[in-house]
Amino acid sequence: MSKAYVFTRNGGPEVEALVDQDTPVPGPGELLVAVRAAGVNPVDWKLRAGYTRPGSEPQPFPTVLGSEAAGVVEAVGPGVEGFAPGDEVFGNPVTGGYAEHTLLPVSVTAHKPAGLPFADAAVLPVAAATAYDGVRQLGLAPGATLLVTGAGGGVGTAAVQLARHAGVRVIGAASAAKKDFVESLGAVHVASGPGLADRVRAAAPDGVDAVFDLVGGDTLREVAPLLSDPATLISAGGKPLAVELGGAAVERARNAAVLDEVARLVVSGVLRTFVTRTFPLAGAGEALRAVESGHALGKIVIEVTA
Repeated sequence: MSKAYVFTRNGGPEVEALVDQDTPVPGPGELLVAVRAAGVNPVDWKLRAGYTRPGSEPQPFPTVLGSEAAGVVEAVGPGVEGFAPGDEVFGNPVTGGYAEHTLLPVSVTAHKPAGLPFADAAVLPVAAATAYDGVRQLGLAPGATLLVTGAGGGVGTAAVQLARHAGVRVIGAASAAKKDFVESLGAVHVASGPGLADRVRAAAPDGVDAVFDLVGGDTLREVAPLLSDPATLISAGGKPLAVELGGAAVERARNAAVLDEVARLVVSGVLRTFVTRTFPLAGAGEALRAVESGHALGKIVIEVTA
């Protein structure tokens, strides 16, 4: 048996529970991994609330929460090559990361570098990889100006760092409480909320060349007109609205090569993960509330005791 933090139906926090379940068995192309750490992301509570990823099949209840994890391989499924029991890995689980054991598909699993702590590796498959894909998709030249909304969150923090590393000037929209943090990343901070577009214009009088949106909704609608070319708008926070406004969703690569690259960037010091709080598996609900509140700074991680 293995402990896991699940939701038993769609709804609010009241549908979550820590349960004992059968340890999953790896199928073809899968790894059974003893989880050491799991990243916590907004998509986790959105899936619990009833959001369905486009093209995905409805999951049976109970469903284990968690979209990214790092741990140690305990067994490999049929046809698996390049991985063996004892390997330290990280990736996107198919059976949820908030658990003592999960299954990782080899297609989106990478070997964890020896110098990378499990907690840091666990926040790369969703947040850092999304940021990497988005910055690469925009392909901005050095000296260009990029607006990142939600710059103080997990994806935003990584996007700011990656864009700055590429020589791009970044305007980071975040709450006033995150001003010092956003500026420490090398971005020009502007306060989020009503009137954001005017504040961006004041911070970038020559205009912005692209927008990397991580918020959606009214924020996305307000900043979209800042662009002369709507095609330079991408979003991971309001994908359908971005398309409606002439932009695009972030095109996710979802492969091991991207995971290898973001891990390399962390180990080399280019990218910092900013894991700001950790919780035990028994505290997974509290961890998720911290993210669901919208006020989390950096990344929050659930650490699972071996």
